[in-house]
Amino acid sequence: MKRLIISFYLFLCCAVAVAQQQDTVKSRTLGSVKVKSHRAAGLTRMGGAENGVNMGQDELFRAACCNLGESFVNNASVDVNYNDAAVGAKQIKLLGLSGQYVQMLNEGMPVQQGASMLYSLGYVPGSWMKSISVSKGASSVKHGPQSITGQINVEYLKPEDDTTTQFNIYGDSRLKTEVNAAANRHLGKKLSTIVLAHFEHDFGHHDDDGDMWHDSPAVTQLNIQNRWKYAGNKYIMHAGAGYLQERREGGQMASVANPYQVLLDVSRVEAYMKHAFLLDKSHNTNIALLANGYRYSLDGTFGNKLYDNRHLNLNTRVILEHDFNEDHSLSTGVSFTGDNVDQTLLVTSTVSSPISEAVPGCYAQYTYMPSYKFTAMAGIRADYSSLYRRLYYTPRLHLKWTMNDHVTMRVSSGKGYRTPLPLAENHYLLASGRTLMTPAVIPQEEAWNSGVSLNMNLHAGKKKIRINADYYYTDFLHQAVVDYDSDPTAIIIDDLNGQSFSHTAQVDISCDLSESFNILSAFRYNYVRCTYGGELLEKPLTSRYKCLVTLNWKPMMELWQFDVTLALNGGGRMPKPYLLADGTPSWDEEFPAYPQLSAQVTREFRHFSIYCGGENLTNYRQPNPIINAGNPWSSDFEPTMIWGPVHGIMAYAGIRMKF
Repeated sequence: MKRLIISFYLFLCCAVAVAQQQDTVKSRTLGSVKVKSHRAAGLTRMGGAENGVNMGQDELFRAACCNLGESFVNNASVDVNYNDAAVGAKQIKLLGLSGQYVQMLNEGMPVQQGASMLYSLGYVPGSWMKSISVSKGASSVKHGPQSITGQINVEYLKPEDDTTTQFNIYGDSRLKTEVNAAANRHLGKKLSTIVLAHFEHDFGHHDDDGDMWHDSPAVTQLNIQNRWKYAGNKYIMHAGAGYLQERREGGQMASVANPYQVLLDVSRVEAYMKHAFLLDKSHNTNIALLANGYRYSLDGTFGNKLYDNRHLNLNTRVILEHDFNEDHSLSTGVSFTGDNVDQTLLVTSTVSSPISEAVPGCYAQYTYMPSYKFTAMAGIRADYSSLYRRLYYTPRLHLKWTMNDHVTMRVSSGKGYRTPLPLAENHYLLASGRTLMTPAVIPQEEAWNSGVSLNMNLHAGKKKIRINADYYYTDFLHQAVVDYDSDPTAIIIDDLNGQSFSHTAQVDISCDLSESFNILSAFRYNYVRCTYGGELLEKPLTSRYKCLVTLNWKPMMELWQFDVTLALNGGGRMPKPYLLADGTPSWDEEFPAYPQLSAQVTREFRHFSIYCGGENLTNYRQPNPIINAGNPWSSDFEPTMIWGPVHGIMAYAGIRMKF
């Protein structure tokens, strides 16, 4: 089987040369001429009062982009890191803070909470996505109070798009294989549907550092969705359903006596619907009813620890929008969110800690735009939590000022709230030999976020230069703090007792040196502090800075595309080390800066494209990612101190077909 898979990878790589011969240009008379406009690699800035960017498919396809978690390779603002070396959990970091403070949306509807948050970046295949919008800071109150550091919205391929059938086949040097398919059909002028399918499987089990542990778990996933759209004159309906099943197998290699196994079995069923009634086209008056929900099931094994999680979630909203005139508009609505989490942990005895919460709420958001030069968006929402038995208010303000044709400034400030699920969101810590100490319920997280950004579009001759600079400050009043420092024998999760804040400053410069060549350079600095055991310390496992350079070149009428990304991730603080049985420290007090280089070559043809590339071409790997790997049943065992890549060089190839 492995020989067959390796042969398939070699075939994909060699197909570039073969297809080039088949695509040789011959002299002929053209019947028509197609004129194409140029824009920068699928990346555009958001036009409203919020500070953010839109990433189109051109931008996403600059890398392998197997899933949502791998879509930010070229993004200077968003980092995606492994949480541990046992379950392969990944998490977004934005503004120097963990991904739970970023509100995740699928086509404007909140998703991915609780235990699913650790793996949900892998639940959205890259070939399904049409675009991603990333906004920084406290976002619109329309979607709820959860957005603290930002918001990421994913748009899928649409049923109403031109009728196509698409396939994407991918394989890499770690013997991971993916097959994706998407097909939409128009069933008349008003009704259309699309079917999305994804399958992935890891045929190999890798131990590059020789510690007898899987570098990452082998994943097998089946993911299917069916989406519908009906578009009448005054009524529009979107609806769909999906099913996902995934298995992760990690831990020690089977050749070890009495191996420490990490097994995760996941299933998810989801459905959504949107109904829009267009009442007055001249004033853009409409009423929308939105609802989505899912049932998430997780059965986890971490050595001799068993963790089960059943999460039911329901989100509903009714929205009314109206433009009074060209200057004034209003969006208002009511919402309801319900969560029921039934979780069981078995270590030496069985502990059950169910959590239920119902949150009714309402909001109003007013936008004032007297001219294209100025926009003010002010919103406030009120929500009541049945879990905490309290009513809380979320105010937010966004201002945009276009000084001239070249310079735009944005200012934002707002509050955010989030209900933490300490065990569900951090269950990967069960792989640690240390005792995990956490109450079932932690006070609601509460934070203020304020920021300012400056965007400039300049010209140097025929060259276009885009400069963006921003600064954000986040200050927590309450926070679920994961404390590695206070007790060397335990990991403690509890409410903040002191200060917690982050300062983040970033500058990025993008330049079109020609119509076919673009370069982006960026620098970001993080200053993040939190109180651990009564002491204000630098947040551990967080890089202090990041430098990024990306190159994009599309020669020969854009038939070829070359992409290179170089990132330098700054060093940072490790949690306070403890002494192992032999008297040596468990780890150094600091982790170093490290580089990462990735590259990809793409060849476009009429109905398909072939791509091949590599990741972590610098071959940098974190040394000893698993502490005391030879004795996983001891209290000194620790696989969660991950700050850098655990894999070496990885080569991949694939083919995208569209008919």
